[in-house]
Amino acid sequence: MKTDPLITEFPKPEIGKEMKGAEIAIDCLVREGVEVIFAYPGGASQDLHQALAKCDKIRTILPRHEQGGGFAAEGYARTTGKAGVCMATSGPGATNLITAIADAYMDSTPLVAITGQVKQQFIGKSAFQETDIFGMTLPIVKHSYLVLNAEDLPGIIKEAFFLATSGRPGPVLIDIPKDVQQAVIQPVYPAKTEIRSYQPAVTATDGQLEEVIALIARAKRPVLYVGGGIISGDAHHELFEFAERTRIPVTSTLMGVGCFPETNPLSLKWFGMHGTVAGNYAVHESDLLLAFGVRFDDRITGEVTKFAPAATIVHIDIDASEHNKNKVVQYPIVSGIKHALGRMNELMSKAGFEAPDRSPWMQRIEEWKTKYPFSYKESSDGRFILAQEAIRMLFELTKGEAIITTGVGQHQMWAAQFYDFVKPRSFISSLGLGAMGFGYPAALGAKMAQPDREVIDIDGDGSFLMNIQELATARIENIGAKALVLNNQHLGMVVQWEDRFYNSARAHTILGDKENIGGPDNLPGLYPNFVEIAKGFGVSARMVYKKEELKDAMQEMLAHDGPYVLDVIVPYTEHVLPMIPSGKTVAEMIIE
Repeated sequence: MKTDPLITEFPKPEIGKEMKGAEIAIDCLVREGVEVIFAYPGGASQDLHQALAKCDKIRTILPRHEQGGGFAAEGYARTTGKAGVCMATSGPGATNLITAIADAYMDSTPLVAITGQVKQQFIGKSAFQETDIFGMTLPIVKHSYLVLNAEDLPGIIKEAFFLATSGRPGPVLIDIPKDVQQAVIQPVYPAKTEIRSYQPAVTATDGQLEEVIALIARAKRPVLYVGGGIISGDAHHELFEFAERTRIPVTSTLMGVGCFPETNPLSLKWFGMHGTVAGNYAVHESDLLLAFGVRFDDRITGEVTKFAPAATIVHIDIDASEHNKNKVVQYPIVSGIKHALGRMNELMSKAGFEAPDRSPWMQRIEEWKTKYPFSYKESSDGRFILAQEAIRMLFELTKGEAIITTGVGQHQMWAAQFYDFVKPRSFISSLGLGAMGFGYPAALGAKMAQPDREVIDIDGDGSFLMNIQELATARIENIGAKALVLNNQHLGMVVQWEDRFYNSARAHTILGDKENIGGPDNLPGLYPNFVEIAKGFGVSARMVYKKEELKDAMQEMLAHDGPYVLDVIVPYTEHVLPMIPSGKTVAEMIIE
């Protein structure tokens, strides 16, 4: 009997043994290769936790706050490319995940967030700890599910992981009522999943890519503007070959840091509001801008109508909704970036492409790089520690091999400026949402994913304090993530804006004792005492404020086996430069 070629043969589903819905859900996680979950229990998720407690294939990490668990799952995902998984109970447990879900949405991070829900008979009736988490998260998820039948769990969970990790990655929410968790059924596990109208594997045509190659051959001042899509698309090898073959200088977004080695002569590091002068100038003066895996966000473009004004722009991205959303371009191409770069490399090789001589352009770029490097001025007497030199020392002592997470603020920008990144998935930061408190929980997730690499959270005192309770998680779970806290007793980035645009009027930006703060020498004004707090959690810690103490303290931190907090007192008067004020242009960049 002949098989009709038009009929697709799907693998047969597997029928499992009878069990509770909660047990089925956890079994589905195992089938998806989940090894760790960050989960905080409660009444509506208790059955799921009972099932987890009986599962020896998934390690359950108990965060001390659901937001910390969500950020940790993001750190795990950003470091591996796999979906991070977090779980919370209904009501406040679920709402505490919202910031992490929004962060994953903004930064295209694969995340599966599972929430318990009240029994279906109570939904919509303001029951105890009931919130419409499905409705609340609709604008900030790639997709969401409210599971109404236990029979649907295997198919929904398989779909959720497929959606979270395919195409443009993002967060998916699965809300499971308690009666669904408690229902006893015989599950049917689908062998594969297909979603009608969802086709994530989109590729550019050879004709489109040959047009791009022709543009490159004619360009006199080309620049590669690359972003997080290179990393999530696992296309850094293809990018490296493409840049070397075409001899086009590369500048990245903060999400793209590490996708191209920053020590390579073609690298302009990253550009945008606080990025390199060379990167900003090069993009501004380019005649061909190759925008690969990026979204033209406001911190990159400034005044968008004046961004790269003379350039022909090619925008290759897997998400068609990003084309012409912020910046109208001449060549919008929908494609997976790994395919596009790889295929262009093949086409150029086949055609015997040779990069044209662009010596005047490259010489101009080299002059900008030499004249305007990231730099700082040492304190007048040279005794006190600047945040920038602490980060640079960390880079030197770790030889650039550490995974760096950050909170949000000045320290975040300085970390990206003064730590050189040569590998993807080594700079993990909240960039689209800019969520303070991200750094240390994300470091926990990153360390869980990469236990053999040094993982260090470069944080500010304000940001670190927002999720400081996760030191308890680090101690109890024996997760050796470390924190370098650059402590200036202020909300440093907001203070910088106050200094630049509000006549230095302080509007609730001082975190320490207002009566005593006067500088690094004024230690009695320090509040809180991070060393005592860390020790209260059972975590080793040390505080330094003199330059001659810094190297020894940092070596002690790096040598320590386990979590560690190094509290480095720095002045609050430093500003992150260069700086393009919000909504302004390269012409209005503040360089010093």
